[in-house]
Formats: sequence, C-alpha cells, structure tokens
Amino acid sequence: MEDKTECVMKIYASNTDMLGAKLFYEHIVYMAKEKGVAGATVYRGIMGYGLSSPIHTSRFWDLTEKLPVIIEIVDETEKVEQFYALIKPDIEKMPKGCLVTMEQVKIKLNKPGTKE
Repeated sequence: MEDKTECVMKIYASNTDMLGAKLFYEHIVYMAKEKGVAGATVYRGIMGYGLSSPIHTSRFWDLTEKLPVIIEIVDETEKVEQFYALIKPDIEKMPKGCLVTMEQVKIKLNKPGTKE
C-alpha cells in the first residue's frame, strides 16, 4: 500500500456530556458508523479542563466522575469534512463546551481484519 494522506478529526468533550438522552460521545460514534466513516475511537483522559471548567481528575478520592474524552474520527478528508457538517448542529446544541480540531495524517497501513 502506498502512503495516503487523510484526515483526523478530534472532538474534545466530557464523558458526561449529553445530547438528549444519549451520551454525546456514543451519539457521535454510532452516527459515524452509520454514515460509513472509516474509524472512530473514544479516549478517556485521566485529567483535564476546558475554557469554562475546573480541572477534573480521576484520583480515587475525588467524588466526580466527570473526565475529559477525545473522540477521534479518521477517514478521507472530504468524508471527515462532510461528517463534521452533519454533526455541527448537534455540537452547537450542547449546553457544555467542546473543542474540534482537524489535521492531515499520513496513513502508513490500513489493514482491515475479518468481520465477526
């Protein structure tokens, strides 16, 4: 496979952010799968803060379970841009803040596995 340049979109949010009755990060991942986006992964942070929030941490003595998450979406640039346009209204409806970034990435290997 020759190197191919594609795009990664990262959405920084909180694991407690909701969109209606559904967790925001679940909504995004299920929608990405439904729309045929190549891949999505959610990472949970152990510590972080945003512009309008205090620092949240996963130390065992903290009572809060509010932690940062990064939703990472990878596909062809055009497809990621289209997906962002689709989810932008949902992001703008959220009462809490979030950050969305996009950058070009070079795919060295994209080896699909067998379907289960």
